[in-house]
Amino acid sequence: MSQSFYDVISTTRSIRRIKPDPVPADVLDRILQAAVWAPSGGNRQPWRMIVVQDTETKRKLGEIYAREWAVYVDFNMENVKNSPKDVQDRVAAGLAVGTALAANLHEVPVVVVFVHDSRLIYVTDDKLGRQSVVGGASLYPAVQNLLTAARAEGLGGVLTTLISRGEPEVQQVLGVPAEWGIHAMVPLGYPRGKHGPLTRLPLDQMVHQIGRAHV
Repeated sequence: MSQSFYDVISTTRSIRRIKPDPVPADVLDRILQAAVWAPSGGNRQPWRMIVVQDTETKRKLGEIYAREWAVYVDFNMENVKNSPKDVQDRVAAGLAVGTALAANLHEVPVVVVFVHDSRLIYVTDDKLGRQSVVGGASLYPAVQNLLTAARAEGLGGVLTTLISRGEPEVQQVLGVPAEWGIHAMVPLGYPRGKHGPLTRLPLDQMVHQIGRAHV
């Protein structure tokens, strides 16, 4: 792992085109360990990972994901139906990559499903009259650690949350108890293509400074 930390995080993008090549066990273990090191509120670690490499189980997850992805595609195309054709084509092309991933999820070497016990999560923004997001602070750092470690090892993946819409079916497929929710799925493997570079807004558009020290 010769790349610097900043090289890794500045080239970690969503990878949906993944080779079927197997991931060595020692490499996978290092990536999973990185996820375990993630912080959580009160160090409760209210989440677990289910690592799926069985083809038939991946196929069942793919069927659930493909159904929800199709709804997502329709939603996005409806939003751009009045946009110029080049915009519609660009959106459609991006969505097509996800459609291919959903159809071929069984060929991805590793699928990591993240589950959580909401009874262990202290939510602080559930009474503010808006959508609650704080609970995810104890869950998604582990997903980001996983993706960052995967990038450092030359692998790629993508955080997907649509799978949670089929939670009861996913619980049944994976044998997950009813009290454990599904909050993420990460297809993982060696990328078809290159990592990064990322397209992001410049720093001055993302950061508001108050009383910045000049040292």
